[in-house]
Amino acid sequence: MAGHSKWANIQHRKGRQDAKRGKIFTKLIKEITVAARMGGGDPNFNPRLRLAIDNAKGENMPGENIERAIKRGTGELEGVSYEEARYEGYGIGGAAVMVDCLTDNKTRTVADVRHAFSKYGGNMGTDGCVAFQFTHCGQLMFAPGTDEDALMEAALEAGAEDVVSNEDGSVEVITAPNDYSVVKEALEKAGFKPEFGEVTMKPQNETELAGDDAMRMQKLLDALENLDDVQEVYTSAVFDD
Repeated sequence: MAGHSKWANIQHRKGRQDAKRGKIFTKLIKEITVAARMGGGDPNFNPRLRLAIDNAKGENMPGENIERAIKRGTGELEGVSYEEARYEGYGIGGAAVMVDCLTDNKTRTVADVRHAFSKYGGNMGTDGCVAFQFTHCGQLMFAPGTDEDALMEAALEAGAEDVVSNEDGSVEVITAPNDYSVVKEALEKAGFKPEFGEVTMKPQNETELAGDDAMRMQKLLDALENLDDVQEVYTSAVFDD
C-alpha cells in the first residue's frame, strides 16, 4: 500500500508500548501464570511459557517474580485464577479489532470492553466476527537496509515460514507461533537482530486510516489497551504517514 509505511507503523506501535511500561509487569505475570497452568512449568516443553519468560527477561523482570508466577500457575503457590477471553469488533472505517484478555471476572471485563468500543466510535461484535481476518503467527521486523538475501537464507534455514519485503525497505520474517523463539534465537546468532518481534495475530488485509479517522481509531485502541484485564489488542488498522 502506497499511503503508509510498515516500518513507520511498527515504530509507532513500539513507541506506544514503551510508553505504557507501567502495566507491562502485570501483563507478563498474568501470561506466565496462565501459560504455566495450561502447559506445565517447564519452558523447554511449553513454548508459550518460554516466550512469556523471554519477554519478561527482556523487560528486566527479576527472576524471583518469574518463578513465583510459574509456581502460582502450577499450583505450588496460591494465587488468582485467570481465564482467557477474546472479544471482537469493529473500529473506525470498519477496521477489525480483536481484544485478548486474562481476567478473574468475565462479567466485568466484557462490560469494560463493550463500553470502550461504544464510547470511542467502535462496535463490539459477536464471537468470530473478525477472527477469520487474522493469522496467528510470529513476526520479526528488520530495519530498511538489511541484507534481504542473507536474511532470507538464514530465516528459512532456521525454520521460518516466510520472508516478506515491504515497499519501505523493511523486511518481515514470519514464523509458526511455537517456532518464534527458536527462529529469533537462530537469526540473532547469525547476526540478524530484529528491531521488533512478537507472536501476534497478523491481519490478512489492512484498513488504511488518515487524519481525523486515524486519531479516533488511536483513541479507541488506547482505551482498550488501558483496561486492566486486556493483554493484547490486534487491529487491521494502519495509519497513513
